[in-house]
Amino acid sequence: MIASLQGKIEALGSDWAIISVAGIGFQVYMPTSTLASLSAVGEEVKLYTYLQIREDSAALYGFASADELALFQTLISVSGLGPRLALAMLSAMDVEKLTIGIATGSAELLTEIPGIGKKMASRLILELKDKIGAGRVPVPTSQVAAENADIIAALTALGYSTTEATRAVATLPATDLTLEEKVKLALQYFGGK
Repeated sequence: MIASLQGKIEALGSDWAIISVAGIGFQVYMPTSTLASLSAVGEEVKLYTYLQIREDSAALYGFASADELALFQTLISVSGLGPRLALAMLSAMDVEKLTIGIATGSAELLTEIPGIGKKMASRLILELKDKIGAGRVPVPTSQVAAENADIIAALTALGYSTTEATRAVATLPATDLTLEEKVKLALQYFGGK
């Protein structure tokens, strides 16, 4: 397994780059967010990678961060969702927004991504909500905490850790609820585990 690459950029394409490592050029497919973070040809780069081997081909996928790689691997675990569509998802939305969209069950947010219809969005939510809620993909604490600091404070006062409280808050619907209603829903998250 090729877990990461560190080398010089030899060429750039619309969704790939060739990275030269010790005289060997690896073609690496990437989301546009990672491609945009690369410098010019000849510059040094480090990528976290995922190698997919099929009976008729092999493809290497690269990411700027370990979080992007973890989300990519989680996405391709969904039946009917291949690496190309997972790359398109990561190109259309950053890791935090995508993670929150799945964790909160926001099918509307997911259908904004080209190639994701209502059926695929529902499948993503059904298959990944528990994985993301259980912490397999990190829930971004900065965004959740800023919007729901009072709920997190209430849950931590009840004895839950900040991480547990953040995960519970990430599962709350995006509707306008009172603080009391949000805390009750967050507590139901813990009751359902």
